[in-house]
Amino acid sequence: MDTFSLIMLIISTIITLALYFYIQKNNFKNTITNVFSINLILIFIWLVPLICQILFAESLNINPIFFDYIAYIGICFLSISIFFTSSVFSNTKIEFKKRHLLLFVVPAISLLVLWTNNYHHLFYEVYSTDLSKTITGPYTIVHYIYTYGLFAISIINLLRYSIKNAGFFSKQSILIVCGVLIPIIINVLGTFNIIPMNIYLTPICFAFSIFFFAVAIFKYGFLKVTPIAMQRVVDRMSDSFLVINEDNIITDFNNTFLKTFNLKAENVRNADFIKFVTYQNLENMDINFLNSALEKCKSTEDTILVRREMKIQDKYFNIEASGIFSQKTFLGTLILLKDVTQHMNDMQTIQNNQNMLMERERLASLGQLIGGIAHNLKTPIMSISGAAEGLNDLIKEYELSVGDPEVTVDDHHAIAKDMKDWIEKIRSYTEYMSDVITAVKGQAVTMSEEQAVSFTLDELVKRVNILMRHELKNALITLNIQMKTEPDTILKGNINSLVQVINNMISNAIQVYKGEPNKDINLILEQSGKNVIISVQDFGNGLPEEVQDKLFKEMITTKGKNGTGLGLFMSYSTIRAHFNGSITFETAKGKGTIFHIILPM
Repeated sequence: MDTFSLIMLIISTIITLALYFYIQKNNFKNTITNVFSINLILIFIWLVPLICQILFAESLNINPIFFDYIAYIGICFLSISIFFTSSVFSNTKIEFKKRHLLLFVVPAISLLVLWTNNYHHLFYEVYSTDLSKTITGPYTIVHYIYTYGLFAISIINLLRYSIKNAGFFSKQSILIVCGVLIPIIINVLGTFNIIPMNIYLTPICFAFSIFFFAVAIFKYGFLKVTPIAMQRVVDRMSDSFLVINEDNIITDFNNTFLKTFNLKAENVRNADFIKFVTYQNLENMDINFLNSALEKCKSTEDTILVRREMKIQDKYFNIEASGIFSQKTFLGTLILLKDVTQHMNDMQTIQNNQNMLMERERLASLGQLIGGIAHNLKTPIMSISGAAEGLNDLIKEYELSVGDPEVTVDDHHAIAKDMKDWIEKIRSYTEYMSDVITAVKGQAVTMSEEQAVSFTLDELVKRVNILMRHELKNALITLNIQMKTEPDTILKGNINSLVQVINNMISNAIQVYKGEPNKDINLILEQSGKNVIISVQDFGNGLPEEVQDKLFKEMITTKGKNGTGLGLFMSYSTIRAHFNGSITFETAKGKGTIFHIILPM
């Protein structure tokens, strides 16, 4: 009895059964595990008859070849099963088609030739468990070429895709290479009679090869040995990614990464990630923070933001890192570079367009201010000019009265009184002009700088009244100011911005009437709790329903080509930013609209 072969066959059988029950126990349900289970069953069918051959052939005087009849069921179909294993490994999933039945033709013929060997000796002329004493028949060459040809194709596939996707020196590839070399080396040594060879050695070698394959595929999963179908998916991702192992060595990446940085795979695979980042001159990357992020990934499955909107070679990326775990065992880190270049370009375009609209609105406001200045200063200047003429007449009258005995003291006092009246009028006109200049200057300043000051409601209303007087007068609209709280109520903030917001609302209210004269607009100031509410009310047709939901959320206008929609949009932003307040509105069809500016005191 060949005791050593028996022990090794039993060990191989135990390994095969252990792998099979491990797969079944863990309830793997994908294609590769199903076909792998078939491999184990066929190896079991190969091993068990050989164990029985050693145990019972001699003791029960049974022809040893009868045990081979059963063992060859496993041998003939194992080559096909391993071929399907490599195909599934490289394509993730395959669909069994009718043409695949052709693969079973030669194995089926081999079994028929073997089982009828006593009648023609095409398979064996002389059968022996010692290969050196075996004389094969002519058909055996066909069987060997087909069987070992399929084995060779399968092994090449496994090696090719394992090395391609994980690198030659990865743990997975090394295990698969070892699994491939075991039966090859043993069979070469036996063929050249370097070691004694019998029929038991080959299945033992295959059992150990399958064990290595199982460890490579199932222990480390597909995250490091990616099937080609999965690789095709990640290669088509628009985002770049890297996989690094526990030593921060790059083990995997997609084609997007190579194309984005114009790199070659051989220059990236097995490179140190930290050195790679340094070599790429990522100036804004904090290496210390990157190291700490990678260390954190080893203890958590949460995604860590390494850098937001980082510019690399004229592109912008959000860089994220997350740990890869299998059954709570850390395998490596996934580095994802999300390309946000288009998003940044879109944001820049939006900002540029917004700046253009804001400039347009600023120029429109500036035009309105200039019109207001021209009107508001024209009247007092003409009045001052008239006062100057009146004073000039009085001066001439006074000069003529000097030495005139008919001019009494009372006449002198009357002339002085008239002069004082004209001077008082000039003083009031100059004060008014000063107020106009102050208001206009404030509105010009608010377009370029921010300033927070304390001011009263009375001062606010005064500025609004000065700046809107011209537009209201031209439109023949009456502004009714209703002060329902103390005029000296103090607010703090940018008064010029608030004046601009109120003026914009009054202008909108004027345009609601579409040139119809003799209409009213109410400016209501009241206090509610700790808030001051400034309301602008018109009595027009109300806001359309399609406008109401979008009013403060986007730039929308009801004025067609005559409006930008920026006024209320900017007004809402201004009140939120400068006063931490809000704007609401009430509207009713045919009754008008009232806007409420709510300001905390």
